Amino acid sequence: MKRREVIFIVTALILGAVIGGLVGDIIGTFLPPGAAKTLFSKSIQIGIDTTRFDFYAISFTFGLMVKINFLSVLTVILVIVYFRWWYL
Repeated sequence: MKRREVIFIVTALILGAVIGGLVGDIIGTFLPPGAAKTLFSKSIQIGIDTTRFDFYAISFTFGLMVKINFLSVLTVILVIVYFRWWYL
């Protein structure tokens, strides 16, 4: 696999997760209360909470948080299946 293809696949996976998560949150807000709303709106946050260092004139903030929901996982799986079928 060439470096360009790897970068393309990683970018597609990240965009798939972001777009899937966004669509899942949007769908979850419009659904009535119930199992479907819970499925689309429930998410897990994984990461390092923000750490802030304040100096007199400069402030540094470090952190990384990943929010995973049902549709983001589903979209990533669909991207993997697509690339497996199309490229490999």
